[in-house]
Amino acid sequence: MVWIDTHCHLDAPELAADCAAVRERARAAGVAHCLIPAVSPANFEAVRSLAHRFGDSYALGLHPLYVADATDADLAALEQALQDHAGDPRLLAVGEIGLDFFVPALATEAMRAHQERIYRAQLRLARRFDLPVVLHVRRSADRLLAHLRELTPAGGWRGIAHAFNGSEQQAMRFVELGFKLGFGGALTFDSARQLRRLASTLPLSALVLETDAPDIPPWWLYRTAAERAAGLPQGRNEPAQLPRIAQELAGLRSMGVQELAEQLRHNALEALPRLSPLLPPWPAT
Repeated sequence: MVWIDTHCHLDAPELAADCAAVRERARAAGVAHCLIPAVSPANFEAVRSLAHRFGDSYALGLHPLYVADATDADLAALEQALQDHAGDPRLLAVGEIGLDFFVPALATEAMRAHQERIYRAQLRLARRFDLPVVLHVRRSADRLLAHLRELTPAGGWRGIAHAFNGSEQQAMRFVELGFKLGFGGALTFDSARQLRRLASTLPLSALVLETDAPDIPPWWLYRTAAERAAGLPQGRNEPAQLPRIAQELAGLRSMGVQELAEQLRHNALEALPRLSPLLPPWPAT
């Protein structure tokens, strides 16, 4: 199988000590490509460097969890970086951008307004540079959608609603606007009934897979607070987990893994059109 991890933070501190080994384990597991999104100007160069080092790709943006202290200077830095690397074939999207109304400090009226201003500015940059967007969606789907509708470019949107966990109605609104929905380790938990139902019933053409490594570990890596207190270490999520997550998705949809891999590749290419020349040829059957 050939898999594409459409969202992993290879530059995260948790992976820094053995990043090359992490990427090699993923490659050995069949993960042919990883998209590495930025979170702030401080890591723009890191994600670009890793993408070139490992033959992967990257996105540049201001993550909502880092937006509290973001200023117009950060937006200017993003604009400059997008301009400087406009000819880089490994720059695939603007991201990770979006809105987060889950974190209490970000859910105040003032912070909501600040987040939305930064988000709209980044959508305008995506339109200007003709790039897809990688969206962070956490208790914010309706507001994200409202801004997307208002700022829709002439050719429509492309991109990914990362770590999707909304309603079926919200899911279809993203799809209608041109987005794919990112699913990962969260769908492997039996307790995630709504998410598992969506993963099994939404149109297959709407889905892409991701790990969000090192975040959102699948159930086989997760440790409860009690287990951690008892000395059991939290398993570290890596892109190499993607094939097993894919097997869980295939089981939910009662389909073959090969068929799933082929469709997910097609979906990723629709979401990220510049990805195509970066991928290896599809294996002959």
